[in-house]
Amino acid sequence: MKSLITSLMFGTAAMALAGSANAKILPVEDDPGAVHSYILLDRTGSMSDIWEEALGSVNAYAASVGEADEGEVDGADIETDVTLAVFDYQDGMQFDVLRDGVKAEDWHNVTDDEASPRGMTPLFDAIGRMVNLAEADKPEKAVIVIMTDGLENSSRELTKDGAKAALDRARAKGWEVVFLGAEFASFDDAESVGMDARKTMAVGQGSMQDAMSSLAKKSRAYGKGEEAEIEFNEQDRALADEEGVKERQNQ
Repeated sequence: MKSLITSLMFGTAAMALAGSANAKILPVEDDPGAVHSYILLDRTGSMSDIWEEALGSVNAYAASVGEADEGEVDGADIETDVTLAVFDYQDGMQFDVLRDGVKAEDWHNVTDDEASPRGMTPLFDAIGRMVNLAEADKPEKAVIVIMTDGLENSSRELTKDGAKAALDRARAKGWEVVFLGAEFASFDDAESVGMDARKTMAVGQGSMQDAMSSLAKKSRAYGKGEEAEIEFNEQDRALADEEGVKERQNQ
């Protein structure tokens, strides 16, 4: 009898262990991923000629960052939020958040009725404020997109070292930072705040919407975990007409 009881106990324990092992290998639903995009857009006077297109490119990004394209390997959409801030210096630092953590499906196109070009370029101050916004939100994954058509000329709050420190904090969290020159190909300021050349790109007039839609796809891949980081390749640069910008800017 003892032998029978022992055998039953052993069998029950073995079944329990087998059940536990099986539980561990049950398929788990894949996490589709999530990403919060922070777009920092230069609103200075020199942006006047390309302002409408710049806004259109932001709207194109917001429309496509969360929605999978046909033919993608993983066709799942992802959870996305988009924050847009514009900046300039006119009677002091001006930093206006036009969209704050808006879901892609709730995005309303930003227009020039909400903001128009003016003032000078407090780029370092604007970078610091944008990073502060992201740090307050505490997203797991974030993409910070800086779009400007000129060099720093009016910051009062941060030096280039302060702006670099802010971006270093962002990069240390695993967030992606990219720098776009809007019909502009001088990246001295970008380099001074620690930007890798692989993450900077000149974007030509007439190519902004396509370039930003492509960037949205890269942001989505980063959010899903399909890509560890965002870099611009030769195809991206051709789409953005980077060489054309350099020729027009004599660089």
